[in-house]
Amino acid sequence: MNPILAILKEHNISDEQVQALFQTLTENPMMAMGVIAQLGIPQEKLQQLMGLVMQNPALIKEAVDELGLDFSKVEQAKEKLNQQQSN
Repeated sequence: MNPILAILKEHNISDEQVQALFQTLTENPMMAMGVIAQLGIPQEKLQQLMGLVMQNPALIKEAVDELGLDFSKVEQAKEKLNQQQSN
């Protein structure tokens, strides 16, 4: 299992919440941070999760694939985020 998904499951995050999180991540990455904060994951695990993502961004693609979502939407969201940051 993808380590991102494993951490979410370890903290009893429901399948619906995981789907919603990755859906939000694909549509609006900034909003996804708020969704993650509301899941109630302890700070140390949250840091571990963010570290995984920062060190290996391919894990997001793996998780999206595992969930059966459209990765091209993640790429579009990333582009949007990059454009917002450069403005």
